Amino acid sequence: MSFFAKRQTAAGSSTAAAAAAAAAQKPWIEKYRPKTMDDISSQEQAVAVLKKTMESQNLPHLLFYGPPGTGKTSTILALARDIYGPEMIGSRVLELNASDERGIQVIREKVKNFARSTVTHNIGNQNCPPYKIIILDEADSMTSDAQSALRRTMETYSKLTRFCLICNYVTRIIEPLASRCAKFRFRPLEEKHSKERLELICQQESVKISPEAILSLIRVSEGDLRKAIMHLQSASRLVGKDAEIDLAMIADIAG
Repeated sequence: MSFFAKRQTAAGSSTAAAAAAAAAQKPWIEKYRPKTMDDISSQEQAVAVLKKTMESQNLPHLLFYGPPGTGKTSTILALARDIYGPEMIGSRVLELNASDERGIQVIREKVKNFARSTVTHNIGNQNCPPYKIIILDEADSMTSDAQSALRRTMETYSKLTRFCLICNYVTRIIEPLASRCAKFRFRPLEEKHSKERLELICQQESVKISPEAILSLIRVSEGDLRKAIMHLQSASRLVGKDAEIDLAMIADIAG
């Protein structure tokens, strides 16, 4: 093998090792986030209605509400991925966390600029609809002025853009804004669905956990699958590779 070939092989091995290390450090809530609508757990009614809506390609503005960790953000991201495909989702979807960027200036700048931009030509997906999607997570953290500005933006650019508002408390969304959206309530996950998801993660990550501990993990998380997955990853790091996660460790992690 030549010197240059050896260097290329070494570089390739180094890149692969770096990728593997990055994957190992990735939060499990992102690593195991549902990729398609069929992967969404325990929200059958919302998924069924949204699938029907996708078939018509006439998506309304959406308002997803319900407790944390019930799949609201995962659902709209899976919906967008199904609509646009991997080639176009990056240019067609804007995701903002309204709790971090909740002022009226954000609505005037980031949201408005994206909403009024026209879509580019399709890439490999001829059925791609002629609109973009803006996702506003934790929309109930937005000020009243920002929500009012958003309502006007939604009215002005409805032909170019669809909005999905995500919140825990629907009563904190002003009525003029909420009334322009199709509302979907997300309920806490059923125990069997949380158990299936957690067992899948344990299998994929070679994590040993007692049956009692996994049930305790579900119960202390109170239907919040995101919290359960974060607790599971924390416990796996503390217990090490070969030991088993038990009830006592779940109690320590969950406080």
